[in-house]
Amino acid sequence: MSAQPRQSHSSHVPSQSPAWLDRSLYPFASRWFDSADGRLHYVDEGAGSPVVFVHGTPTWSFLYRHLIAHLAPAHRVIAVDNLGFGLSDKPASAPYEPEDHARRLVALLDALDLSGATLVVHDFGGPIGLAAALERLDRIERLVLFNTWMWPLDDDPTIARGARLAGSRLGRLLYRHLNFPVKVLMPKAMGDRHILTPEVHRHYAAPLATPDERMGAWACARALLGAGPWYERLWAQRGRLRARPMLLLWGLKDPAFGPTYLERWRREFPEAHALTFPSSGHFVPEEVPSQVAPLLARFVEVGVTRSAAAG
Repeated sequence: MSAQPRQSHSSHVPSQSPAWLDRSLYPFASRWFDSADGRLHYVDEGAGSPVVFVHGTPTWSFLYRHLIAHLAPAHRVIAVDNLGFGLSDKPASAPYEPEDHARRLVALLDALDLSGATLVVHDFGGPIGLAAALERLDRIERLVLFNTWMWPLDDDPTIARGARLAGSRLGRLLYRHLNFPVKVLMPKAMGDRHILTPEVHRHYAAPLATPDERMGAWACARALLGAGPWYERLWAQRGRLRARPMLLLWGLKDPAFGPTYLERWRREFPEAHALTFPSSGHFVPEEVPSQVAPLLARFVEVGVTRSAAAG
């Protein structure tokens, strides 16, 4: 596919990066989009058929840095920071429901006027990105899913217990004042927590440095159950996604969205290609990027991968 030209929109490149950001780890130019609720940060690297990355919580586009670098020589790679995460604005009073994130993502896709895009999602990026895809299916050509969901979670006792905790007074303390999802949950969800080096871990903690900056992460935790009716409406439309090639890349040591979630996707999308990573936990792009990158590149280029399951 020929290179897709960048469209004129409300983005610009600022002159400064935050002091904590190591550009040797994240060597991408920052771009900005003025949404109705605040300024979104994103990267837009390379040229060619577009690949759009959407993260979950408590991560940001930094999660995809290895995949961005691998794909950018042959593709146009766009990775957005949802409002309240990464380098995007974090207004304390902004709407942070997943439905709101999806609405802002649709606005960005429209501003960039993308077509023929591969959509790559992880964690909350699943319902957020897939909701945007359902709104703009004409812009999306392929789907790649890392450890995610798109249905109500109230029948999962582990998720329900964590969501109820997040909604309690103790949860408010843990999420807003102690940065619990980055400091505790993220290492616990890794297949090998030693992969999360102090320097890398710092790049996930630094964007959420104050209680007000953690409103987005806390809202996501409460939305695990609170957004159930919205998930139900999304799941009711899942048939519309079957026309798009789908690649499932799954970490089997994920304590939250592990093999049972993968099996549900496979039941509902029997034509999807699934590859599993037995050594990886929840954060597959962070944990096994050298295994994932060539598989993703092949799928973007030909729409299917015949590689055997990775170990």
